[in-house]
Amino acid sequence: MANVEDKKSVLDPWGTTVVEDYDHLYEEFGIQKFKPLLPEIPNPSMYMRRGVIFGHRDFDRVLETMKQGGDFAVMSGIKPTGEFHLGTLMTAREIIYFQQQGAKAFYAIADIEAYEDNKLPFEETEKIAVGNVADLLALGFDPKNGYIYRQYTEHRVRNLAVHFGAGVTLATMKAIYGERHIGLYLSALVQAGDILMPQLKYFDGPKPTVVPVGVDQDAHLRLTRDLANKFRRKFKFVAPSSTYHKILKGLDGSPKMSKRNPMSYFTLNESSKSIAKKISNAFTGGRATVEEQKRLGGVPEICPIYEIEMCHFVEDDDDVVEVYNCCKCGSLLCGEHKARTKKIILKFVEDHQRKREKLVDKAREILGIK
Repeated sequence: MANVEDKKSVLDPWGTTVVEDYDHLYEEFGIQKFKPLLPEIPNPSMYMRRGVIFGHRDFDRVLETMKQGGDFAVMSGIKPTGEFHLGTLMTAREIIYFQQQGAKAFYAIADIEAYEDNKLPFEETEKIAVGNVADLLALGFDPKNGYIYRQYTEHRVRNLAVHFGAGVTLATMKAIYGERHIGLYLSALVQAGDILMPQLKYFDGPKPTVVPVGVDQDAHLRLTRDLANKFRRKFKFVAPSSTYHKILKGLDGSPKMSKRNPMSYFTLNESSKSIAKKISNAFTGGRATVEEQKRLGGVPEICPIYEIEMCHFVEDDDDVVEVYNCCKCGSLLCGEHKARTKKIILKFVEDHQRKREKLVDKAREILGIK
């Protein structure tokens, strides 16, 4: 059985990553702390302000470019295996945030990864991608200052992957990802192509590029930064920067939302009735009885209901602090908090679904799907 230290040290982009100690990540993987940069950021996002984005690699470079009004890019994407959920919502909003700060935004539909990791045929992921892109547009992504594409049909990404294949050995891939089938190693090289494509001359590169992702994706950044250095003479790459957000708890109290347990998460295309049921049945940081809750107070640090509001659906920082304090002192009961959260989320989801429905044809047009 793996000990606690072993579990802390594993960041697996294709498996289950549970982080028990974020400080350990700074020491073990060389991830830099994000908090010291916060005072320098002119217009920090709520994820930044609240410590949801906790780490980075060389974000200083992007920050300086932002402050000077220079040219930079943001790049991330989605593996098209299903509808938008809270994890993909967070990444999408981070991309949109940087786009609003002046970045050219790149959004990859990682259909090659979905094929290699999940065995999903391209005909199926093509259909899923239409909904994913409609979600992205509904959230505010501006296609006029962005580029949305499928890995499988983007020859520049695939060409870069071919070049990169000559720059790594099997031993290197095993050291970064563990022993995997060759298709997953191939998809990792393709993702390196995704990350570095914004720096090609065709897109007015090279330029600083930030990749906002969950910390479980750090392996891809480590590989890509190494490849950027190896191929710098040929392509003039600047090593990509990254920001890392925390892994969110499941509604059921599990350390991470998982598609294996539908009660641990919900999607943005789910019915209001289903979402309401999941919130009503969610785990909380409350006490066993109302009397204990009022006497001892709740524990918002372990509560997925508080985390969902704080990370996704309440923009006002003062409101978040007030809810935290009311939970902590016991004046806010779990039933009351769930009712409040349910109202906030259902309004957001209903508004989002209306916007999304109007953007499906636009998503098809962007992806070149009839």
